[in-house]
Amino acid sequence: MDSLPLLSTLAGAAIGIVATVIADRNRWKHDDAKEALRLRLDVYTQYTTTVKVLGETLRALARREHPSDDERALALREAFRDSGIAIASERMWLIAPQPVVRASNGVFHCLRRICDGYAYGTAVGGPEDRARWEARGRAAAEMRGLMREDLGVGPLAERHMPLLDDSV
Repeated sequence: MDSLPLLSTLAGAAIGIVATVIADRNRWKHDDAKEALRLRLDVYTQYTTTVKVLGETLRALARREHPSDDERALALREAFRDSGIAIASERMWLIAPQPVVRASNGVFHCLRRICDGYAYGTAVGGPEDRARWEARGRAAAEMRGLMREDLGVGPLAERHMPLLDDSV
């Protein structure tokens, strides 16, 4: 009996199996990369949304009348704690690349300084307040730029939010 047809069949089967395994592995890698990108997008969206809502909440609380300075400070610190920024920040630390983590941490600390400033009596719209908000705006723009770069969507040509003015 001639073994050449048997060897040809076995070689063809081996080539088919190897090709299938390679194709499946490539498909798995592609799906894994898509899922990782989707996860980072979700984490980035949660963080930037939390940052925006927290900022608006802090400013609204600082403008509101409070029975005392202590009550104002307590309300501001509770809002910061209850905002979800700590959870969003932890997710960022676990998922994002180092440059994005560093930038998001910078935004977190800017918001902390804004909260502390209001808690210690800084007036909304005053020079100190404006400087803190401008620092937060620059930090957030840097963070968003790094996020967009990581997601592969390219830079924006404009700021997300205009500079503060007296009407804000």
